[in-house]
Amino acid sequence: MTRLVSPTTPALSVVIPCYNEAACLDVLHARVSGAARAAVGDDYEILLINDGSRDDSWPVMQRLAAADPRLVVINLSRNHGHQLALTAGLDLCSGAQILIIDADLQDPPELLTDMRAAMASQGADVVYAVRRKREGETLFKKATAAAFYRLLDRVTDTAIPLDTGDFRLMSRRALDAFLSMPEQARFIRGMVAWVGFKQIPFPYDRAERHAGETNYPLSKMIRLAFDAVTGFSTAPLRFASHLGLALTGASLLLFLYIAVGFFSGSAVAGWTSTMLVVVLLGAFQMFVLGMIGEYLGRLYVESKRRPLYIVGDVVGPIQGRATLGYRAEEPVGESNVTIETPGDNGTRPTR
Repeated sequence: MTRLVSPTTPALSVVIPCYNEAACLDVLHARVSGAARAAVGDDYEILLINDGSRDDSWPVMQRLAAADPRLVVINLSRNHGHQLALTAGLDLCSGAQILIIDADLQDPPELLTDMRAAMASQGADVVYAVRRKREGETLFKKATAAAFYRLLDRVTDTAIPLDTGDFRLMSRRALDAFLSMPEQARFIRGMVAWVGFKQIPFPYDRAERHAGETNYPLSKMIRLAFDAVTGFSTAPLRFASHLGLALTGASLLLFLYIAVGFFSGSAVAGWTSTMLVVVLLGAFQMFVLGMIGEYLGRLYVESKRRPLYIVGDVVGPIQGRATLGYRAEEPVGESNVTIETPGDNGTRPTR
């Protein structure tokens, strides 16, 4: 595995995380290459990040990279998840402008030229695509997505644009600011919003998947929602304290009601009402403890300071700095250095 470094920085990097996208890759490569060539000529690079796919994505990527010197394919050591795979690509790219796009072709790469024109005309550092229509998605997914973005807008301390995904064009200085944030639980569209600079919307109509099935089922959407809320807001903790005050007030009222009934002789012993109160209070307590545990868990994970991703194999010229992850290099030979240690009669080899 040889590391090749180009002496020049490309005008454009296109970063595409992939998981089980073998059926899309040939068309994806052709369309993205055509869009990049129309925008900047031959001064571009495309990075495909294989996030532990279980299909033939990696062999297909290797075949494409062998025929295209502007294509860099990166094989992560395991499935790290969409947000970390995307982080790996952003960390390893080197373009002056960076386009983020998914591999399913729901986001048209042909919009690149117009997005670059919008960035230049308004002097923006980020052009984020806003979905006007979402073709091929169920009513449930559309409704939950709309509710999620609006709830997120109400509880977070950072304004995050509504109805936007990760499809966006960024300047190098915006990306460098983004790469200065090393947290493990990543909600990239929120992190990009947090860095600031001038960010402008770009409305578009989202298409259906080109092939395959969605890699974001309900469970992953819920996990992403938790990362978004806990990563950008302390509202759940404030809610816990407010709920505790409200329950304290309710308990005082309940105590007064019981006292009046006891002294007036009108109290009726009732197992059902007692258990209802116990279960209700227990449920609220478990909810509050769960939210506190979510924040403590994030602190525990962050305290380990592990790399965000591990690269196993690379085909193509890598120019990025890889400050957030780790790249496993092939052994190039063994060198033994001997040091003397107290109490040893000889020497101990150290690698």
